[in-house]
Amino acid sequence: MYSWLGPGRYLATEHTQGPWHPGFQHMGPVTALIAYELGRTAPVPGLELSRLAADVFGPVPVGELEVSAEVIRDGRRVQCLAATVRAGGREYVRATAWRIREGESPEIATSPPPAPVPDEPTPPSWLSTGFGYGRAMDWRFVKGTPVETGPATAWMRMRVPLVEDEPTTPLERLLAVADSGNGISYALPFETHMFVNLDLTVTLLRTPATEWICMDAETVVGPSGRGLTRSALFDEHGEVGAATQTLFVAPR
Repeated sequence: MYSWLGPGRYLATEHTQGPWHPGFQHMGPVTALIAYELGRTAPVPGLELSRLAADVFGPVPVGELEVSAEVIRDGRRVQCLAATVRAGGREYVRATAWRIREGESPEIATSPPPAPVPDEPTPPSWLSTGFGYGRAMDWRFVKGTPVETGPATAWMRMRVPLVEDEPTTPLERLLAVADSGNGISYALPFETHMFVNLDLTVTLLRTPATEWICMDAETVVGPSGRGLTRSALFDEHGEVGAATQTLFVAPR
């Protein structure tokens, strides 16, 4: 999805293209790239990413990006980091992330995956063929379809590495998927309305362990141009966390 140009510098490929315009990126790859850069910033054994919240100040262009990260609150048990994504001197995304030290705790009220990964991909649609990010993902729906509105559950995995010639971690795979909730569970027709997320917050109960990630997503729209998407996130072993998106909703 990205070529490495040097420390903190990356070139987006067509695999990052989102559904709204071919010149703008889907936030999934951008969020995963933030996690990639965070993973190289002051890593501490035993401290694992537990929350990532990203605010989107504008559509991220498909092109060269500068990603920077820093520790803003250090500690032995918790650590807070901040990251920014810039292009052409403009800031497009600002994120904060919490790391929490791993330790033993009783597992209470977590859920198994809604269904196993289907053996066959979902038939081709606008979601899997209409834009670069969609073509870079393997989509397997178990509830709903890409061509109807309403709640949906789908398994997804990346077909291409996040950064060229680098292994992609399960955490990066999850974050590449986590921004797709409003895309798979859209409440209004894509042809008549836009429903662009202004942010993405991902909270994790544990680090994912498999390349397949499942989203159980639902989008609701209020009467004043705002919407909300809530997604439960799973790997093949069970529940790993949740994602939320605040939506700007308007007629096309």
